[in-house]
Amino acid sequence: MLDPSRYAVFVLAALALLAIPGPAVVYVVAQSLDQGRRAGILSVLGVHVGSLVHVFAAAVGLSQLLVSSATAYTVVKYAGAAYLIVIGARRLLVREKDPVTAAPAVPRAPGRLFRQGVIVNVLNPKTALFFLALLPQFVDVDRGSVPLQILALGITFVLLGLVTDSIWALGAGALGGAVRRSARGLRVERLVSGSVFLTLGAVTALSGRPEPRRS
Repeated sequence: MLDPSRYAVFVLAALALLAIPGPAVVYVVAQSLDQGRRAGILSVLGVHVGSLVHVFAAAVGLSQLLVSSATAYTVVKYAGAAYLIVIGARRLLVREKDPVTAAPAVPRAPGRLFRQGVIVNVLNPKTALFFLALLPQFVDVDRGSVPLQILALGITFVLLGLVTDSIWALGAGALGGAVRRSARGLRVERLVSGSVFLTLGAVTALSGRPEPRRS
């Protein structure tokens, strides 16, 4: 169905794009530093389930609606921004305990970590725009169903993202052990991660809607 040479170019382009840290990577790294590698991997799984939602939406044309409808775009944009800001504010307002005298932190429930990852990516309209802009560039209308080709390309991107983001999660989780044993490290991690989430929320809220293409 997919042209092999075009598919190979897509894989290389996807890997190049995934190598550049974005909001999803920042979220995964923050969770890994705070809760460890297991939390990071669960966050990765949630983020990419959210990505699959956008892939299916792109395949059936819902992403085009999101781009062309100012109301739909605005609702999703502000919902995603509010969620990121809430996460950031909670990180900044929670005071870290002395790592020597404090009891071990209670891990977040796996379901909660997973759901947060899904919500973060589903409520990111730029993910929808990304798939809408990238996937059609590698579709060949002469090689069968366009929606199926978009679906195949999108799933490929998600699988590659699972690998690259898991590497970030494992690396940050290993570093997080040292951070969590240091009072100063905990303070810095809390301030940095909280500020990052607030910044991502603000950037999402202030971002404009791209004009739909005209034929």
